Parts: sequence; C-alpha cells; structure tokens
Amino acid sequence: MTVHHGTGDTRAPAHSAPDEQHGTRNRVARSILDHGPSTAAELAQRLELTQAAVRRHLDALVSEGVVEPREKRVYGSRGRGRPAKVFALTDRGRGAFDQAYDQLAVDAMRWIAQAAGGGEKGRAAVAAFARARVAAQAERYRAELERAAPEDRARVLAEALSRDGYAATARSAPASSGEQLCQHHCPVAHAAEQFPQLCEAETEVFSRLLGTHVQRLATIAHGDGVCTTFIPGTVPGPTPKTTTASASTAGRNPA
Repeated sequence: MTVHHGTGDTRAPAHSAPDEQHGTRNRVARSILDHGPSTAAELAQRLELTQAAVRRHLDALVSEGVVEPREKRVYGSRGRGRPAKVFALTDRGRGAFDQAYDQLAVDAMRWIAQAAGGGEKGRAAVAAFARARVAAQAERYRAELERAAPEDRARVLAEALSRDGYAATARSAPASSGEQLCQHHCPVAHAAEQFPQLCEAETEVFSRLLGTHVQRLATIAHGDGVCTTFIPGTVPGPTPKTTTASASTAGRNPA
C-alpha cells in the first residue's frame, strides 16, 4: 500500500524515522483491510503496539483520508455507555491496495450493457457476464469444499476467497446457530457499486457451493465496512455440478 506522507525533517532521530512510521502505518491499514472495521484496542492487540501508538497512526490515516471513524455496529441489545468507535478503510484507502483496474471493469461492463441495447437487455447482459465470471471462479473452489466436512465448509470457502484477494473470514453469527462469511476486501467494489449484478452473482454462487440458501447482509459496494453473508446452520455441501439448484438453495436469483 502506498500512503503519502510529508518527508519531514531528514534530521529526525532514528526512533521516529519516516520509513519506520510509514511501515507501521501501513500495517495498521492492512490490519483493518484483513479484519474489517476495528477499534484501537483490537488493532493494538493484533499488532502488539500500545493503544497510544495506534491512535497516533489512526489520527494520521484519518487526516489523509485513508480511514474513517464509525460507530461500531451492535447486534442485539446494546449495553450501557457509548458505543465503541471503530475505524474503517475509505474508498481511497481501499484504492491504495489493488483496485487500480477497477475502472477498467466499470468501462467493460458499461460497454457490455450498451452493446446489448441498454435498458433491461443491457442489465441482463451484465448479469450474464457476472454469472459467467463467478462461475469460473467457483469451479476452482468446488473440489476443496467437496472434500471438507460440513462444519468446515464456510472456513474453507473463506480461505479460498482470501487467496483471490478478498481477505475473507468465517465466524459464528451473533445470536444464531449459523455462520457469517465476511469479506474484508473486494477488488471490484467500485464496479459493484455501479453494477450490483456482481454481488448478486456472487451470492448465488455461494449458495450453490454451500448447498444452502444464504443471505447477504452487507456489502462494501453499498458503503458497509465488510461484505457479510449469513450461512444458516450446518451446510450440506456443494450442489452437484450436473444438478440445477432450486430457488430455495440457489439464493435470491437462481442462475
């Protein structure tokens, strides 16, 4: 990640060298990318830094527009006191990682829509492209999920997504018997903001890979800090390739 800082005084003492500060600041931003919106205390624990040091780096990242403070989302009843403040990456912060090709994706899908005639035909053409794109991606995951035990499939899917740059994790859902698949990064977030068919196709593929209906709770493309998908209970496994998934197992928009 490239975060721009002032050069500062070249005579600065070694313990505050710009390169060292820059490196630690990037670690803070990368931790937010990998784990989603985080409090200063969580960052300090993960990075083995003091909270005071983390807050100094967060203040700098906020001033540069790389991260922004948000009120922490609370599931269920909220306790007493003020809600904890979390820090999330901004569009600029995400763009500093690997979204350089995002505009190319937007231009390509806009061309697809126009070439198909625009309007409903154009949206359908983009949806078909999105399904083909994620279907090819899913075939690389299918064998891994078929080998995994049912209780491990969400984790295996998260690991596969992480290898493709989505910084994904799987965890138990709050106050539920299900799990949440969290994607802390989306390489095509800006494109998905303009073309939600990308998110819809991805949700459909998750349903087919896991063999159960899943529910998308939040997306980075819509301004949330993390793409969150709810997976109910223990999933039975990938729908066989030769079987057409039913509406109950293929998500909201079956392919």
